Amino acid sequence: MRLLHTMLRVGNLERSIKFYTEVLGMKLLRQSENQEYKYTLAFLGYGDETDTTVLELTYNWGTESYDLGNAYGHIAIEAEDIYATCEAIRAAGGNITREPGPVKGGKTVIAFVRDPDGYAIELINKKDTGTGLGN
Repeated sequence: MRLLHTMLRVGNLERSIKFYTEVLGMKLLRQSENQEYKYTLAFLGYGDETDTTVLELTYNWGTESYDLGNAYGHIAIEAEDIYATCEAIRAAGGNITREPGPVKGGKTVIAFVRDPDGYAIELINKKDTGTGLGN
């Protein structure tokens, strides 16, 4: 078995696709509409779905926002150079909500950005990926 995708509901599909492709550098892999049930799916990622986990954006027609609740945490993305990545995100209009630095109580270097719907995205410096707190 393997992890296939994570799904996020979005209020404006075009705006979200633009953010994930132009700000975070993902590719739009495929998109489909369901006329009967009035929703559109878009799958994005850094590689082909056969090899990598991807992100599914679901737009339910006519729904412009969602209550994110307090159970959702974040998705995480590896960054080759977290400092350069944050500067590129900022230059592209992205919202850095936590500047790069060590995680509280550890050494792993992380940062956070928010997407247009308010979802948190954790960036983890590549050299720290898979190390937990890095202690």
